[in-house]
Amino acid sequence: MKKQPVGIGAAALLAALVAACLVSSCGTTGQARPSAGAPPAVTTPSGVEMVAIPGGWFEMGSEAEDETDAPVHRVYVSPFLMDRYEVTQEHFEKVVGRNPSRWKDPKGPVEQIRWRDAAQYCNARSRLEGLVPCYDPATWRCDESRGGYRLPTEAEWEYACRAGTRTEYSFGNNPAKLKQFAWFKENCTRSPQPVGSRQPNPWGLYDMYGNVWEWCNDFYKEGYYGESPEKDPRGPDTSLARVLRGGCWNSRATMCRSAYRNNEDPGYTDACFGRDVHGQVGFRCVRSVPETAATER
Repeated sequence: MKKQPVGIGAAALLAALVAACLVSSCGTTGQARPSAGAPPAVTTPSGVEMVAIPGGWFEMGSEAEDETDAPVHRVYVSPFLMDRYEVTQEHFEKVVGRNPSRWKDPKGPVEQIRWRDAAQYCNARSRLEGLVPCYDPATWRCDESRGGYRLPTEAEWEYACRAGTRTEYSFGNNPAKLKQFAWFKENCTRSPQPVGSRQPNPWGLYDMYGNVWEWCNDFYKEGYYGESPEKDPRGPDTSLARVLRGGCWNSRATMCRSAYRNNEDPGYTDACFGRDVHGQVGFRCVRSVPETAATER
């Protein structure tokens, strides 16, 4: 394992990464490339590609009947970096030293992940890169000001998923096109697939729909949208469940909508795998962009 230089502050390192992304963009050979208008990308010291998501306002939620993703409400999200791909089994094992996935594939998304597994990975990845971990292992509260990796908030996840769009999906309202962008029930009936093997969204993020459900940092509350702050909402203070987003390989198309909300006990066990999530849960990481770095962009 290559050692990272010490003495570099988290804000300085992230500012350098964001600055670097203005002049270079890296990718995975053999995969469809994001559009020319996609935000720039950086590759972190541990080898993970991240996209520099610009801050902005968006319309969060939907007016779908009998769904918990209503009502539509206006939200502002500050700039952040987000993993271009779902965390792979290969990288999870490199960072944590184990692979809990049922369907073993180095390039596949790590799955059957409990929320705490994801938070522990974020802390371990932060330490690997010489950053201060965001999560307190005693309480699992997240202090994003520390500058390390963390899970996206629900608002950040939907903002990145929509990529500037206001339709049901980032490609429009026609679910028939979902097969081009996602592994889900109509084209994938047996297991998750290698990350990045469908088309990306307009901001160059892969598998935002389908493949595996993705943990968010937020606790889940059905009526939270009615009390959510307008700027950088962080979810309720506590709950019995955490937010899941994006759908998985055996989800219906309606469960892969940009606005669709799901939730799960953060410490679910094998006994819960018969529920809608079927244990097919993974994640991707984000990092907050310090104000100085965001200004430089």
